[in-house]
Amino acid sequence: MGQKPFHYTALTKEKDLDVLLQEIGDARVVMLGEASHGTSEYYTWRTAISRRLIQEKGFHFIAVEGDWPECYAVNRLVKGYPNAGGKIAEVLEVYRRWPTWMWANWEVAALVEWLREHNNQRLQGEKAGFYGLDVYSLWESLEQIVHYLERNDGQAAEAARLAINCFEPFNRDPQNYARATAFVPTDCEREVIEMLQKVQQQRSFGNDPEQDFNTRQNALVAANAEKYYRAMIGGSASSWNVRDSHMMETLDRLLEFHGPGSKAIVWEHNTHIGDARYTDMADNGMHNIGQLAREKYGRANVRLVGFGTYQGTVIAGKAWGAPMQKMDVPPAASGSWEEFLHKVSTDDKIILSKDLKQVPEVQDYIGHRAIGVVYDPKYEMFGNYVPTIIPERYDAFLYFEETEAVHPIRMKSRGAKEPDLYPWNY
Repeated sequence: MGQKPFHYTALTKEKDLDVLLQEIGDARVVMLGEASHGTSEYYTWRTAISRRLIQEKGFHFIAVEGDWPECYAVNRLVKGYPNAGGKIAEVLEVYRRWPTWMWANWEVAALVEWLREHNNQRLQGEKAGFYGLDVYSLWESLEQIVHYLERNDGQAAEAARLAINCFEPFNRDPQNYARATAFVPTDCEREVIEMLQKVQQQRSFGNDPEQDFNTRQNALVAANAEKYYRAMIGGSASSWNVRDSHMMETLDRLLEFHGPGSKAIVWEHNTHIGDARYTDMADNGMHNIGQLAREKYGRANVRLVGFGTYQGTVIAGKAWGAPMQKMDVPPAASGSWEEFLHKVSTDDKIILSKDLKQVPEVQDYIGHRAIGVVYDPKYEMFGNYVPTIIPERYDAFLYFEETEAVHPIRMKSRGAKEPDLYPWNY
């Protein structure tokens, strides 16, 4: 290939991550992306990075693009709480909402196993956590609130029951709720806000501070989920922004809960963690958690790490709620970021953005592949490339020449109708 046009580190073993750990430095928040929700290497290398961040730099928790109630069940398992379950694969069956493969997979099971073993050596307050940042779990969060508050606070439990009752006519279908509120000037906003206020007014619900936090977080999820489902009718930008603002608010609450100096690792799609200001998302009035974190904590305290591949296989569905299937990922499109890296060399590699400053090909917008949970390789050119200024969107990038599909723990999904109105599948 001749002389390299910029410096990079070939990625073949965990020791090669040293250059990335050095670049992360003393950052408080490290966000690890993915170019799809169904690629094995993204999970395994994020696990390797996360292990080192927890062991060597004292990071306190991993927060992922998953629903709060399900991820909190995993959190209780890895921290060894009573009655949290024993077999990891069985606990991961809490992920029943389509697409189940995102978190119910064997790569995540390996992460959970390592977290549990790591935590077994530590006191309760020193154990690394696992949490969900997403906003979809309206009914699950409401039910958890009622179940817990019935034993601890009757007044707050009654407010939660009223909120559930308000949603009952919609048969647990956010699609029905979104459409109904678009044409009728009635919704359940008042009920969920009152429930949220009742929960927040209570100082403590018991002797378990994390369970107390869980109850308050479920109330916040329910309030923001109601807002999100109403916003779906208003267009892609408004619902996207409600979702990413909620994820940022949850991250902020988790850092506050874990105390001054706490550090967070975030696992989400590149479209969420890569600063939206340096993509065409900004033209559509959209922001994301990567941008919000940089704005709140300062760019020096946040490290955004993108992931991508040239070709391989992936798990995805042909439509919302469709059965998952293993699909081929074709060679990256001509003129894309991934094709550029392929032409540089076929090495798997770590690229630091500071080493791209003098590379003319990436100083302006370049197409950057993004595969969602819905994917059809035949139509990839019509919507799977995000125009991106790479050195500004990320602080570092992990490139893989060829990747393979993630390995799902197979189970039947529920909620297949739910995403029909979603304008984005990241």
